[in-house]
Amino acid sequence: MGLTIAQLTQAIRRKVDEDMETVVAEGIAEHALGFFGFSNRIIDNALEPNDRNLFYQLQDYDLLTTESEETTLWDGREWRIHYWKFKSTAEAFALAAMEMRAKKVVDEDPYAGIYDDMPANLWKERSGEEDDWEEPLF
Repeated sequence: MGLTIAQLTQAIRRKVDEDMETVVAEGIAEHALGFFGFSNRIIDNALEPNDRNLFYQLQDYDLLTTESEETTLWDGREWRIHYWKFKSTAEAFALAAMEMRAKKVVDEDPYAGIYDDMPANLWKERSGEEDDWEEPLF
């Protein structure tokens, strides 16, 4: 799986909150991808409780999934190993989120030029008139 930090960042923003700051989503993405390295899955035992909580959240956002396998130990006991991995749809969702972000037009502030059409003499500072009010020193 070739999921990049930028792709996962946009996928997290899209799943969690479109208005989430990119830096926050990028931190989450970098933290999560840091566990995987060059592998497509990691063992659950490698996670601390806080990291596991993050993985559960990413699972709730439909980006991660779990799998397990059983093996027989030398003494005959069965041992179950749990893994985390990105869903096969996560990369497609991340790419779609990146494309949507690229297509999205930057929203302009609708109130940015609200005072531009007002006459300059309406404002004392712009009119050039001296103001008789003095600012106190204390």
